[in-house]
Amino acid sequence: MADVKKMATREGYGKALVELGREHEDIVVLDADLAGSTKTGMFAKAYPGRHINCGIAEADMMCVAAGLAASGMTPFASSFAMFASGRAYEQIRNSIGYPHLNVKIGASHGGLSVGEDGASHQCCEDFALMRSIPGMVVICPADGVEAEAATKAAYEHTGPVYLRMGRLAVPVFHEEGFRFRIGKGEIMRDGKDIAIIANGLMVYEAIQAGEKLAQLGIHARIINMSTIKPLDEELVLQCAKECGRIITCEEHSVIGGLGEAVCSFLSETCPTPVRRIGVDDQFGFSGPAAEVLKAFGLCADHIVEVTKEFLGK
Repeated sequence: MADVKKMATREGYGKALVELGREHEDIVVLDADLAGSTKTGMFAKAYPGRHINCGIAEADMMCVAAGLAASGMTPFASSFAMFASGRAYEQIRNSIGYPHLNVKIGASHGGLSVGEDGASHQCCEDFALMRSIPGMVVICPADGVEAEAATKAAYEHTGPVYLRMGRLAVPVFHEEGFRFRIGKGEIMRDGKDIAIIANGLMVYEAIQAGEKLAQLGIHARIINMSTIKPLDEELVLQCAKECGRIITCEEHSVIGGLGEAVCSFLSETCPTPVRRIGVDDQFGFSGPAAEVLKAFGLCADHIVEVTKEFLGK
């Protein structure tokens, strides 16, 4: 994998903000004293008059963003996922979600892949929290190019959006110029034996698993489901009917995330056997990102083993 270009999704977010800022004067970017880490520092350098460092006060930052949105601006409020979704949940719910304001939340360092930062910073509950807010769009792009496109799509969307990015540099497999559509999944590999629906850094692992499974005579359909809410129900239903079995993969708790969204939809429309790969009901731990992910089964080899067991092979 050494020859594969890698980029953190937070890099794509930062690049998109600069491009959007050049084209749209209504954009203002807020940060909670983490501009270097969330990559909003790129925007601050280009447009210092439209960047506000709110300090280590995420709840206040969300309220400032709400006020700016109510005044006709389009704010992007950024912090680590743990603090953006957790510490500021009440303000997001009551000051952004309830009045359905046009605030975009850029949450970086999501999931276990913050590695050495440990359980206190390994946010694996944010999809569940943000999905529960009425009208909130929840997106987790799979690579840097998609993150850039998703950020631009978030700007075009009217209403609150939660964008979850990662710290870790991950393989880039989308072409430059990729167009992101909110609420639409993407077929990365076709197959009829089973469907593997993933998001975030798990998409590349699913693609790798698909290649390994093909060598075993198992043809898996690989889906990139970057938008968790609204879910691409049409594509999920198509996978259920044509493949018969589904595996979901996410760098998030199996409670409240992509897997649960898929299961909830199918249980009412087309009951289908599903296996969920994600973080079980437990906290993470400190360690190199790759090792932590492997320890939790968030890797291609584990997807292959689960698929073989699921299909009885």
